[in-house]
Amino acid sequence: MPELVLWDIDHTLMATRGFGGELWAQAFRQVTGVVLREQVSVTGSTERVILRETARLHDIRYRDDLFTRFADALGALHVRRAAELRERGHALPGAAAVLAALEDRGVRQSVVTGNIRQAAEVKLATFGLDGYMRLDEGAYAEDGEGRPELLCAALKRSATSPSDAVFLGDTLADVAGGLEAGVRVVAVATGRTSPSDLSAAGAHVVLGGLSDTDRALAVIGG
Repeated sequence: MPELVLWDIDHTLMATRGFGGELWAQAFRQVTGVVLREQVSVTGSTERVILRETARLHDIRYRDDLFTRFADALGALHVRRAAELRERGHALPGAAAVLAALEDRGVRQSVVTGNIRQAAEVKLATFGLDGYMRLDEGAYAEDGEGRPELLCAALKRSATSPSDAVFLGDTLADVAGGLEAGVRVVAVATGRTSPSDLSAAGAHVVLGGLSDTDRALAVIGG
């Protein structure tokens, strides 16, 4: 088993069924005073990049303080509406079982996600997955713009060599970021990207999901 397993959150461990987008639009209007007309693609991106490019679509000048205010607003909305998130979203099949099995084997786990940290913490807690994670060793939207930068931040915080880590995600950006950071990449085809595309992007292994605990553990263990 690797020393450290890093997890993407959305569509890898859970699905929010559009609720996250509702909160995003609400936070955007709250900090800009502008109703969200359109949003750039969120697949595999980070909140910082999504906000910057979406602001440009609305002719809003982007500055770092806008992201700070947006992150505060979005985090507060996740806290306030966590009960609705629980009703509308769900952990993906097998996610909790795999996390528990890795913990039983003494494997450290954390997250590398484009979410802001407070939103990530609320999501994980809402679906009972937070207890398996060393969240201080993870990386979030506040830490950078791309997956390679976030992965490097998580590896530094956890004092882990890339060769001793595995990263699981569901997007092409996850695969590319993991390869650039030098970690082994296990792609989970539970998002919008097909298994064949994930494989072609260079994922070391592609799983159809996490419902088969033994298979997932075998793959993560290499």
